[in-house]
Amino acid sequence: MAAATTSLVSYGSDSDSENEKETRSSTEKDDSNDPDATAHLKPLHSGQTMSVAVLNSAPEVAVKESIETGTHLDPALKEVPFNPTYETLFAPEFGPTNPYKTQQMAAPRNMLSGYAEPAHVNDFMFEQQRRTFSTYGYALDPSVDTHQTSSTSYIGAVDEAEKNKGLTVFESGQKKMDKRKRIKGGDAGEIDNFLGPWAKYIDEKDLAKPSEEERKELEEILAKRQKKGRNEEEAPSEEKTILHIKDMYDYQGRSYLHVPQDVGTNLRSVNVPDKCYLPKKQIHVWSGHTKGVSAIRLFPSSGHLLLSCSMDCKIKLWEVYNERRCIRTFIGHSKAVRDICFNNNGTQFLSAGYDRYLKLWDTETGKCIAPFTNRKVPYCVKFNPDEDKQNLFVAGMSDKKIVQWDIRTGEVVQEYDRHLGAVNTITFVDENRRFVSTSDDKSLRVWEWDIPVDFKYIAEPSMHSMPAVTLSPNGKWLACQSMDNQILIFGAQNRFRLNKKKIFKGHMVAGYACQVDFSPDMSYVVSGDADGKLNIWDWKTTKLYHRIKAHDKVCISALWHPHETSKVITCGWDGQIKLWD
Repeated sequence: MAAATTSLVSYGSDSDSENEKETRSSTEKDDSNDPDATAHLKPLHSGQTMSVAVLNSAPEVAVKESIETGTHLDPALKEVPFNPTYETLFAPEFGPTNPYKTQQMAAPRNMLSGYAEPAHVNDFMFEQQRRTFSTYGYALDPSVDTHQTSSTSYIGAVDEAEKNKGLTVFESGQKKMDKRKRIKGGDAGEIDNFLGPWAKYIDEKDLAKPSEEERKELEEILAKRQKKGRNEEEAPSEEKTILHIKDMYDYQGRSYLHVPQDVGTNLRSVNVPDKCYLPKKQIHVWSGHTKGVSAIRLFPSSGHLLLSCSMDCKIKLWEVYNERRCIRTFIGHSKAVRDICFNNNGTQFLSAGYDRYLKLWDTETGKCIAPFTNRKVPYCVKFNPDEDKQNLFVAGMSDKKIVQWDIRTGEVVQEYDRHLGAVNTITFVDENRRFVSTSDDKSLRVWEWDIPVDFKYIAEPSMHSMPAVTLSPNGKWLACQSMDNQILIFGAQNRFRLNKKKIFKGHMVAGYACQVDFSPDMSYVVSGDADGKLNIWDWKTTKLYHRIKAHDKVCISALWHPHETSKVITCGWDGQIKLWD
C-alpha cells in the first residue's frame, strides 16, 4: 500500500506541467489551513499505512447460478404437474425487489381500482335494482344479507323507498298493466263476464230477459241441435247408388263388368304394346262431377272401365270404350272422397273420404258392403294384391299411422306406427311381400307385410315430401312426385336407391299430389301439373318431349292405358276427365 502511495506521489511530481504546478501551488495556499485536505500529500513514515474505502453503488441482485436449482416456478401458478424440490419451491423470484412497493401496491388486484370479491348476484336482480335506482333513486343495500336479517334496508332515497313500499320498476310496471287490463274489461279468462264498454251505463232493470218457460224451451232446442250434430258426425252417411244405363245386363245376361271383345284391342291378354307413341289430341271428355276430381283408377287387367272420385262426395264409374257413358254413381260420403282402389278382379272397391270413413262397395250392384273407421282421416287406401290376402287392406291415416283392416271381421288387425307425419301413399313392391310408404315427414319407409317395424328408412336433408308414388310396369322402379318440382326415381328391388341419372324436371307441381304414370313399354313418363298441363318425358334421356294444356285448373292425375299405344286419361280440379290419343 505504501509503495502504491509513493508511486502515486512520484507520478504526480514527475509528470506535472508548468500550468499544473502553478494551479497546485495556488490550491495548496488555499488549503494550508485545513489539515485533512493536505494529509494525503504528506510523505508516509516507515511502518505507517493508508486505508482507502471501497464503495459499491450497484443494488443487490440475485445471481441466476446461485438460485436456480431446477425449473423455475411462476408464483402465479395454481397447479404444478411435477414434484418440485424444497429449494425450487422457496427460491426467490427473478430480479431485484422493488424498494418502493407499498403494502397497497402489494395487495392483490383483479381490476384497475383494486380487488372485487366475486358475488353471486342474479343478472335479472342486478338489472332490476340498477333500473330502480336510476328511476326512483333507491335500491336494496347490497351489503346487508337479507337471508340473515328480516328487515330490509335501502340506499339512496330511503324516504321514497318507504313511500313506495320498496316497489321496483318491474313491479310498478306490472301494476300499471293490471290497471290497464281492468279498465279494458279484465283478464282473458274473464272474457265471458265482459259486458262491453257501455256496461256501466246500463241498468239491469232495463235488460230484457227470457221468462222461465222461454228459457226452458231454448235449452231444449239447443240440446236437440247438439245431439243431432253429434249423431251426424258419429254415424256414417246413408249409402245409395244410381244406375245411369237402361239395362244392367245384356241379352246374354252379362253385366258391364264383362270385358268387351269388339273394341279392336285384345283386353283379355296380358301382352303390352310393342311400341307406344305420344298422344296428340283430345278425343273425349267425361263430365258429370260438379267439383274437382281427386283420383281415377282403371279396371284391373282389362282397363275397360274407369272409376273416379271427386270433391263433390261422389264416385262414378265410366265406360272407356264404345259410347263412353257414365254407368253408375255411388253416393255414401258426406265429405270429399280422397282415394279409391279396386280389388284384383274388380268386383269390389274401397273409397276413402274426408268424413273419416273407408267404405267397401260392390262394383256391380252399387251396394255399400261395409264401412270402416278409426275416427281419423284416411289419405290413401290399398288392397293387398296377393290372391290369398284379398280380405286385407291398408290405409294411410292423418294420425301418422298405417292401419290394416280385415274386411271379414271389420276390425283393425295391425298398425304400422313409425312415420312422423300424415301418410300420403302406399305402394306394394317385391311381389307384394313388401310395401313402400311416403309421408309428410319427407321420408320414404319400406315395410315387410304384417311386420310393424320399417326395415328401410330413406330420408335426406335435401328431400321433400312425395305425395304421389307409382310403380313401373316392369316392377323395377318407383316414380315419386317430389314437392321441389321434379320426379325422382327409386329402385324398387333390394336397395331402394335413388337413381340420380333419372330425374324428370320442367313442370310445376309444388303443393299438389299430381299422379305419375308410365307408358306400358316404359318409353315415356307422364304427369299433370299445377297449371293443368299434361307433361310427357322420354324415359331414357329424361327430356321433356311434349306438353299439352289439358285442364283449366290443376291436372291431378294422368293414366296411360295399359293396352293402348297412345291413349292417356287425365283428370283435373275443373271436374272433367279427358281422353287423349
